[in-house]
Amino acid sequence: MGSQNDENKPINIRKPQIDDGDQIYHLVKKSKPLDINSLYNYLLICAHFDQTSIVAELDDEIIGFISAYINPNQKKTLFIWQVAVHPAMRGQNLATNMIMNILKKDEIKSVEFIETTVTPSNQASMSLFVKIASQLNTNLLKFPFFTSAHFGKSNHEEELLLRIGPLTK
Repeated sequence: MGSQNDENKPINIRKPQIDDGDQIYHLVKKSKPLDINSLYNYLLICAHFDQTSIVAELDDEIIGFISAYINPNQKKTLFIWQVAVHPAMRGQNLATNMIMNILKKDEIKSVEFIETTVTPSNQASMSLFVKIASQLNTNLLKFPFFTSAHFGKSNHEEELLLRIGPLTK
């Protein structure tokens, strides 16, 4: 893959399919600082959360992926779990476009809030969600969520909960 979409080929943004699982796994693996989950996990996302998750594809290669789901404890909240963009495609608003595509889906119509977790050091993700809140003309609030102690001895940085909303339709 080149440094960007130089040839202005169309990027296909669509729901993930089970056959995408392996490519998603490898995309997330090269998307630091994301935590890599098992391939099985990505297959389940493609099978069970395909209506709320999304992939971006260029020349039959998955270049972007967002896993998201409706929080079972907060039915009006979309939780965005992971946002991965191929390193060569960063800085081209792909993540923003994928999130906006998710928000247009019929399955999301009842959603009033977006939540996600971000480590304080992940400035790229923090900037993405600040931009999303701005584009949606709504609030972004930050709360403590998972402390580093919750991650045991793994030395994982704390995860702040970001809450964007209310969303207006």
